[in-house]
Parts: sequence; structure tokens; C-alpha cells
Amino acid sequence: MCKVSVLVPIYNVERYLRQCLDSVVNQTLKDIEIICINDGSTDSSPDIIREYAEKDSRIRVIDKENTGYGHSMNCGLKLAQGEYIGIVESDDFAELNMFETLYNTAKEVDAEIVKSNWFKQIGNEAIPVKRNHNSYGQIFSPRIQNPNIFYGGIAIWSAIYKRIFLQKNNIYFNETPGASYQDVSFFFKTLACSENIVLTKDAFIHYRCDNPSSSVKSKEKVNCIFDEFKEIERFLQNRTDIKNTCEYIVEQFKYGCYLFNYNRIDDIFKFEFFERMANEFMQDNANGYIDKRYWSENNWNDIQTLLNNKKEFFYKKYEQTQNK
Repeated sequence: MCKVSVLVPIYNVERYLRQCLDSVVNQTLKDIEIICINDGSTDSSPDIIREYAEKDSRIRVIDKENTGYGHSMNCGLKLAQGEYIGIVESDDFAELNMFETLYNTAKEVDAEIVKSNWFKQIGNEAIPVKRNHNSYGQIFSPRIQNPNIFYGGIAIWSAIYKRIFLQKNNIYFNETPGASYQDVSFFFKTLACSENIVLTKDAFIHYRCDNPSSSVKSKEKVNCIFDEFKEIERFLQNRTDIKNTCEYIVEQFKYGCYLFNYNRIDDIFKFEFFERMANEFMQDNANGYIDKRYWSENNWNDIQTLLNNKKEFFYKKYEQTQNK
């Protein structure tokens, strides 16, 4: 068993792959394995992977047909042998002390998850993203002691996860074919199940977002976010130990995710997406899941508008997207 298994999902990312792999193979924590999952790339990514694997025996390669992000990540999780699991997306890169720092922090308190801040990488500029939490350095259970962590950005790659914790809770990625946003349900499951997570103010991952305002123009991908919340619902149905609390937490988390995706999708899909979103929240409200105690004031006012006057809510949000 090595200390950390670093999963690197790869699909047609030749432009950034060398920088990504350089940042992983040169980590100050040497006792790691690097699992590169090539999801049927058609560019020079496979050649780059082989080049690095020939030079570093810690690199393990999975070559497979293009089956999507969720399946790639699950292949990596099943192969991993590390005490902890880390993730570096192939168009991102990590500070060289990332896994040593997170691993040492985890071992000090036997944490299931250690989660850090990150950088937004726009061109050559790294902009720190720091979440406002009052729980830095403390050990806590997110669903019980600090539900706000669910609403602070998904960023599953800014953390390490104890492998036995993921296995014990049967936490894997959703494998909807061709889907996007498959980090959403994984993120929620890990926080919902964790009894001892630690947050650190340090930032390590450089998350590349050179085109953060790009819209989603593929009809196949527009509704993928709904599949992630179906997966969360399925997961909670089998977990009566956490279901009662998480049913309320998931609603504001869902609202934030849906609104984020509504703002990104192409205009021709907005009304159809909104109708499905609104109907879902109306059903959740009828089931008694929307509880003011779990909502911020602004989001609570918004969801009340949606529930009481769909038309007003739709035009308000649509106008906001046009003014950006």
C-alpha cells in the first residue's frame, strides 16, 4: 500500500497534459502511485502517457474506449491501492507539496477527508479561491456540524479521501453514458457520509478555467445534472442513517447546482430546463423537504418566488443571464 493514489482522468488534453503530469510525478511525497485513465483519446495524449510511464514506475495506465468521466474514475478507484485517493484533472496542475501536506494533515487526526482551497488558473494568472468557513483546522461531520460546506463549491480534486472510507460507504461515480457533471453526486456522497473531515486554508490545485463563461450547447448534456440528483436520491434511499438530515441539505445544494447550470446552458434550452427544475422543487416542497433552517436568506427568498410565481422567477433569472 502506498500513501496516496493519484487518479488522472484523460481525454484529448494534449495541450495541458505534460504540465499536469509534471506536477504529479514531481510531488514532494514520493510514496504515491499515479493512475492515468485514458478514456479513448484520439489526440497525442496516449503517446504522452506512455512517455511518462516509461520513465516512472509509479505510473499505472488504463487504456479504454471512450465511456465517459464517471466510468473512468470508477476504473481508477477499483485499481487504486493507496491509503488515500487524490484526483488531478488532466488540464489542471498541482502545487508540488500538495499530497505531502494533505496526507500529513490526514494522518495527524485520522481524517476521512482533507479538503483544501484552490486557484482559478486563467492563462498565466493564478487567482486564489478561499471559502469563508469557521471550521478550518477542526475535525467535524459536515451534515451534522457544518452543512454550509455543501454549498462552497464542488471541487472534488481539492481533497484526498481515505480509500477504506469510500469502500465502506460504497461511494463511486455515476456512470451515465456521455454525461457531464458526474462529480456532483460523488461530492455530495463523500460529505454526507463523512464523520471526520478537515479543511485547510492552503490552496494547491490550479483549476484551469480559461473560458468560464462558455455555454453548454449540447442537448445531450443539458439535463445531465438532473441525473446526478437522481443518483443522490437513490443513494440516500439506501442510507437510513443519514437520510433524514441529508434530505433537507440536498435541497439548497440542488438549487445552487441547478441555477449554476441554468446560467451556463444555451438560451434555446433555458425554458425547458427551468420547467423541469421548477416541477422538481414543487414536488420536493409538497414532500416537505424544503426547510428554511437549511437555506441562506437570499436563496430562501428565491425558492419562495419560484414556488409561488414561476413566471416571475423565470423572467428574473433569464434577465440576469442576459445582463452578464
